[in-house]
Amino acid sequence: MPYPQFDRSKLIIKSLAQRPNMLAIEKDHVKPDQRPTPLTGPAVQLMNETVARIQTAHQAGKPVIMAFGAHTIKNGLAPVLINLMEKGWITHLATNGAGIIHDWEFAYLGQSSEDVQTNVARGEFGIWQETGFYINLAIIIGAYEGLGYGESVGKMIESEGLTIPTEKLLIEEIKGKGIEADRMAAAADLLGAIRTFNLNPGRIAVPHPFKTYSAQAAAYRLGIPFTGHPMIGHDIIYNHPMNHGAAIGRTALRDFMSFTHSVSQIQGGVYLSIGSAVMSPMIFEKALSMSQNLALQSGRAIDQHYIVVVDLAESTWDWQKNGEPPKDHPAYYLRFCKTFNRMGGEMHYLNADNRDFLLTLSQMLEL
Repeated sequence: MPYPQFDRSKLIIKSLAQRPNMLAIEKDHVKPDQRPTPLTGPAVQLMNETVARIQTAHQAGKPVIMAFGAHTIKNGLAPVLINLMEKGWITHLATNGAGIIHDWEFAYLGQSSEDVQTNVARGEFGIWQETGFYINLAIIIGAYEGLGYGESVGKMIESEGLTIPTEKLLIEEIKGKGIEADRMAAAADLLGAIRTFNLNPGRIAVPHPFKTYSAQAAAYRLGIPFTGHPMIGHDIIYNHPMNHGAAIGRTALRDFMSFTHSVSQIQGGVYLSIGSAVMSPMIFEKALSMSQNLALQSGRAIDQHYIVVVDLAESTWDWQKNGEPPKDHPAYYLRFCKTFNRMGGEMHYLNADNRDFLLTLSQMLEL
């Protein structure tokens, strides 16, 4: 017997404009030429080496992949990420579901970051119309169009709108011969959303007056993969009735395969993991394992990649010199270090604020 289900259609959903926010992108963004707090000690040498490795990878046409947690966006660093993309230093960006949402809210509203404790007590946390409606609809349409998770949202921001196909077209595709099963199923999902929410065919204008601050929009404009790697139930868009699990799955899986493709080219390249304790190490280890599988079939191995993990947690363990710590050592439980240390190549850990790291990196690459 199926488990009982919560009915999201009964929620009182308020407009995003009614929500007080703690951050405003015009005030809180970080400019690429802003002076960072200087790095000290071993971090200076590691930064010099990292810059050199990125420059070498860039010259050789190798990937420079950057995966990051949502605080990179919340800390106003999108302009720095955009600068790195525009200068050609970064070839792939990856973030979690919250990173996608904060970037979108900044582009749409110019503000983000609600008071979680207060709003949970009010039964309001994450239950906001525009965030839930537009992001979920973009993902449902993106699944139908064969786009990825981050790509779907980036397209909406950059184009400042969404296009709804006619019911007739969708029905023809659902019934049509010679159409891939995923396309037929995605068409059925979109048709269901159109009927449930009484959407008219044609373009829905969704202005994004602050889209110059959106890393997703810049990536879409520049043709650089910006992949989203969500977990079901982790993000506020799951609170909205427009949310559709199949569309999430299709777009997120496509993004994971895009991420894996980039990792498969990582020989001689660089992987930067910034402030992501779970998402980045978890997707990297699976992507590298699959990539290694194919590489070994062709008589080669992926073993010349360079990994830098950046986070605020202090660690005195020398991963390069000492390898993996014993299980009774606290460093063993730094998942983001332990996982990446097992990934071959060369891994280093840098204890720094993501603002200082990214500003220093961006400015040193300009020298």
